[in-house]
Amino acid sequence: MLKATLAVGTALPIGVAPRAWAASAAPGPVQLTLPAPTGPYPTGTVALHLVDSSRPDPVAGPGHHRELMAGVWYPARDAERYPPARWTPPAVLRALLTSGGFPADAAVAPLTAGHQGAPVRRTGGRLPVVVFSHGAHDHRADTTTVVQELASHGYVVVTVDHTYDTFSEFPDGRVIVPLMDPKHAMRPADFATDIRFVLDRIEDLAAGRNPDAEHRPLPAGLRGALDLHRIGMFGWSKGGTATALVVIEDQRVRAGLSLDGPMQPTITTDLNRPFMMMTAENTRAAQPSAAEFWSHLRGWRLNIQADGAVHPSYGDYQVLIPQLAKAVGMSDEDLRGWIGTLDPARAVRIQQAYPLAFFDLHLRHRTSHLLDGPSPAFPEVKFVP
Repeated sequence: MLKATLAVGTALPIGVAPRAWAASAAPGPVQLTLPAPTGPYPTGTVALHLVDSSRPDPVAGPGHHRELMAGVWYPARDAERYPPARWTPPAVLRALLTSGGFPADAAVAPLTAGHQGAPVRRTGGRLPVVVFSHGAHDHRADTTTVVQELASHGYVVVTVDHTYDTFSEFPDGRVIVPLMDPKHAMRPADFATDIRFVLDRIEDLAAGRNPDAEHRPLPAGLRGALDLHRIGMFGWSKGGTATALVVIEDQRVRAGLSLDGPMQPTITTDLNRPFMMMTAENTRAAQPSAAEFWSHLRGWRLNIQADGAVHPSYGDYQVLIPQLAKAVGMSDEDLRGWIGTLDPARAVRIQQAYPLAFFDLHLRHRTSHLLDGPSPAFPEVKFVP
């Protein structure tokens, strides 16, 4: 099943599980936790409801236009006065668990480091921006470890739910799940179109406008805080392929990072801006489309790979699934099917260190030397020539 999904450029979502898991043996649902970010700043977050009036929504019917939910993460001040945000709303987590064959009440979503609506911390000029695109049948929170790490180091990070290929909740309480009807299948190019629309809304924020469809209040200091000359993007799986397409097609994005993107359909356009590939199963040796894309990178490029990593290993599932596994009695063999043999604690350090080093280098011109070659601090990370 995994190979089939990768062949069309999609991810293995939590919604594709090998079996239905038993109810929790614990007295109640397990409280999931996420690692804390390491940066010097507390973080804030706010959700945006965006409507693209230029794109009719054929699923919703006449008179409806494409809707997206997005999250904005940023360095914050006075964060302790604002409540921490959950990883996902309860209804979204229940849908995720059920789709994965787990009991709907098996877990409680972790609290993140992001404080809802906290004011933006400004330490000088405008803040660099990074946009995130998730994998197929997934959701915008699936790399919160990376996202809040970047925000804690002074980045504004905008995460996007690709409606009809995501688990999400709109402000009116509607919960959406991925559509399995091939007629409504979303391609990486569709994800890229969503991202270009979101980039337009980032321009609105930078100009002091409020792009939220209901014009709900934004955190103090957010409008006017974004630096349009320092925008990067990263994505997992299909979102990694979408990242490549956006960096190729949209000059606003200065650098791109793919987390195990299959790069399908095959990309044959040259790219002269910085691009980094963190591969796991979609290696250049195993995936001809990834090798072809690599051959068209004419600027700064890097391919790294962590020993023991599998497709979801560069995201939050690497730390959340082991916690859930204990609650449902998952065997060690089944757990390895989810997370490979890469130790979750080491995966967290990799997720925190390498994307930050990449965006620091190309959006801030800060050199940490982590990207220069193999590091004794990360012996499991190999540099693929």
